[in-house]
Amino acid sequence: MATISSTGIGSGLDVNAIVTQLMALESRPLTLLQQSQDSLNTKMSAIGTLQGRMSALRDAANALTSVSLWGQTTASSSNAAAVKVSTATGAAAGNYAVQVQALASNQTIASQAFASGAATVGEGTLTIELGAWTGTPATTGFTPKAGSSAVAITIGPGETSLEAIRDKINKSGAGVTATIINDANGARLSMRSSETGEVNAFRVTAAETTDDGSATTGLSTLGYTAIGTTSPMTRSQTAGNAAATINGIAIASASNTLTGVADGLTLTLSQVTTAAVEVKVAADTESVKTSINNFVTAFNEVANYIRDQTKYNPDTKVGATLQGDRLVGSLQTQLRGIVNQGSSASGVFERLTDIGISFTTTGTLAVNSTKLGDALGNLPELRKVLAADGGDAASSGFIDRFKDFATSILGSEGAFENRNKSLKGQLSLNSKSQESMERRLAQTEERLRRQYQALDTAMSQLNGTSAYLTQQLDMLASNSIKR
Repeated sequence: MATISSTGIGSGLDVNAIVTQLMALESRPLTLLQQSQDSLNTKMSAIGTLQGRMSALRDAANALTSVSLWGQTTASSSNAAAVKVSTATGAAAGNYAVQVQALASNQTIASQAFASGAATVGEGTLTIELGAWTGTPATTGFTPKAGSSAVAITIGPGETSLEAIRDKINKSGAGVTATIINDANGARLSMRSSETGEVNAFRVTAAETTDDGSATTGLSTLGYTAIGTTSPMTRSQTAGNAAATINGIAIASASNTLTGVADGLTLTLSQVTTAAVEVKVAADTESVKTSINNFVTAFNEVANYIRDQTKYNPDTKVGATLQGDRLVGSLQTQLRGIVNQGSSASGVFERLTDIGISFTTTGTLAVNSTKLGDALGNLPELRKVLAADGGDAASSGFIDRFKDFATSILGSEGAFENRNKSLKGQLSLNSKSQESMERRLAQTEERLRRQYQALDTAMSQLNGTSAYLTQQLDMLASNSIKR
């Protein structure tokens, strides 16, 4: 709308000031709507923050009621350099005496010395087969590994160098890795079984495309057998099983990692020992303690925020953003109710105070570390009073109740979602009211300016008429005096 800037020129009235003051009065309802909008936005932000803190409380409750937490264990070894220990969920607590007599090993063989890695060996086929050498003290036979098949590697034209043969072996997937080792005598091809254990030994059969009848020349130089003393390649390490005793029971393993020797227990053997290594497995009470403290922290974040957002300032006589909010009041009551209602889930602990968790005067929770430490000594009953999922609230653990409650009010049909919908609805209605009010105010201002323009014009005309009459009267008076 264009502003009539000339208003008041004819009448001498400060029309702009008059209209501005009148519009300030007319705009008071709009100002109240804007203030209400600010208040609603502030309240919505506060509800969102509270919702986030309740979500953190739910996450802490989920962590404290998880099966994996209560199944965690810790393990220690008196000689970790020789025997390392790790546990999985469900590992049984216990003590183990572990003595290592032998480590599992790979079979390793080496060829004769060649001038260099680029030296030509010859064409033909290398057949590599995994299995176990049999017979003692002299090797008399070879038993192929169950589930494994011999792998034939063709060495054709352009592939006859020691380096090319190494690469073809490594690409074959035969369960053997090949490298070239350089020493004072030249380059040697070394083959090593990819996995440890007696069943991962191997033999190599070499067949030359054109057999020269000599095992010391051509591709034949890369053949290996442990039977007899005529093998072209020589063995520097024998494939063997790990040998150990656990609590006096003999254990043999193709790997130095012993998995499943006890429920959830894994031992990694690194050294032969002359005495037993003490391995201990115990329930991971420290993780449970940490999760309890994390939950208490999350609860206190909620409790402190509610207290701050609902307090009343007697000096300013102004309440905080969420004072009187029904959702917040109900939430606070229900949270306290969960703590105060006893639980029959455990036959030892009935209330949170029994395990060292109690309310403070400010409505937050505090942890008595001594009482909690005692409760951690009875982990099965502590788990019940915190995490048991009973048929009703009375037979459920305290943290399970918190989890169910938080999940409910944070759900798509929960109290927070409904509260947010209500606030959004109020904001939408407020916005529409402001738009309607702004249109009415614009129309009112336009009407007032038209009215004052008309008044200004009329007063200007009256002033002009008055001046004319005054002039005519003055002229009449002057003529009368002259006569």
